[in-house]
Amino acid sequence: MANNVKLAINLNLDGVYIPSFNKSFSHLSYNLKKKFLIIGSCHNLKEIRNKEIQKIKLIFISSIFKKNKKFLGINKFRNLSNNTKLKIVALGGVNKNNLKKLKLVNCVGFAGISYFE
Repeated sequence: MANNVKLAINLNLDGVYIPSFNKSFSHLSYNLKKKFLIIGSCHNLKEIRNKEIQKIKLIFISSIFKKNKKFLGINKFRNLSNNTKLKIVALGGVNKNNLKKLKLVNCVGFAGISYFE
């Protein structure tokens, strides 16, 4: 479920995804199941700090390799991931050619379409 914590709770789901643009803290007042997982996405340090306050457990940081308007590259990605204790998932342009470069950054995994194409 994306961006609707209340609906995810009402549907008895296991978690919810809160995107980077969502700055709300209203979900903090909800009664959540013990194993309810809240994940989110970030592109900069300000968004990471916001997600920490939102009690996100795992964040997708993008874009590590895909050269778009949110492109970070290895060094900026590493700086961001080293500035939080949250679990990080790399996102954006990960493929079989650059997969080994993920060992250079602090992440628990990766997600994306490019790897599987």
